[in-house]
Amino acid sequence: MTKKRQAQYSGIGGQAVLEGVMMKNKTQYAVAVRKPDGDIDVQVEEYQGICGDKKFAKLPLIRGVFAFIDSLVLGMRVTMHSASFYEEEELLEEPAKESEKKASGGRADDIMMGITVAVSVVIAVGLFMLLPFLISDLLGKYIRNASLVAILEGVLRILIFVGYIAAISLMKDIRRLYMYHGAEHKCINCIERGRPLNVKNVMRSSRQHKRCGTSFLLFVVLVSVIVFFFIRVDNMALKLALRLLLVPVIAGVSYEIIRLAGRSNNVLIRIISAPGMWMQRLTTREPDEDMVAVAIASVEAVFDWRAYLEETFGYEAEDL
Repeated sequence: MTKKRQAQYSGIGGQAVLEGVMMKNKTQYAVAVRKPDGDIDVQVEEYQGICGDKKFAKLPLIRGVFAFIDSLVLGMRVTMHSASFYEEEELLEEPAKESEKKASGGRADDIMMGITVAVSVVIAVGLFMLLPFLISDLLGKYIRNASLVAILEGVLRILIFVGYIAAISLMKDIRRLYMYHGAEHKCINCIERGRPLNVKNVMRSSRQHKRCGTSFLLFVVLVSVIVFFFIRVDNMALKLALRLLLVPVIAGVSYEIIRLAGRSNNVLIRIISAPGMWMQRLTTREPDEDMVAVAIASVEAVFDWRAYLEETFGYEAEDL
């Protein structure tokens, strides 16, 4: 099949985890993990989100904030699940305690997960929002031009974000995680381009996708640069407060941009999406066929891609 088709929105999204891939379709998600013995473990669960079906959580701008929180919570949950396959075999040495841990660990795990998500958000806000502001404010004592200081803050924010992504990409474990990230994108691109989901088609698909979380985070950084350039106050405490209070607004706007990008392919959208696609050259790597097989297993657990191809592109996969 050589004909290139226009990509069509499928509604599925995912995330790379330790030696695996999570794929989510509506309220159902699957985590496929390559176990140490080489087999693929697939777990399918439901996740309704922190607000469930509440209508207010689906309003424009507001929905982006809840979508971001849900992605953090679910991401932490599936990451812990995948990591459990590679923990030291302490439980095997104490089988009698296994049932006790299972019975009492659920609530404790939820609490720890909530704490971890909260700490992650605090660190991210401090690193990418407050640190650039504090540095630029310090340099502002020597630079009297307020517009130049605002631009400097924005440049610092972008440099810190890109530098952080580039630095962690040098870690061996992260590089492997990025390969699974590439496998996740390739599977979604394969389906949305109207190709049957198999290893050959996935391997030749692109590893960049406009709805990627990397693009979302970059949009958050870029939108914050624009917002804080135009919103200026003299009071130091108020400056800090605004940078914290406007984080949900910036996240909401960024979500709407990436949501639109995932459903459109006009010239303007391609231009807007370009920086995020470039960043994905750092956060994705070409996977091997074994990794692609794991990603395919995750997709097939929650998404009927054959029905999608027939409904969206008008043909049966067996005909190709």
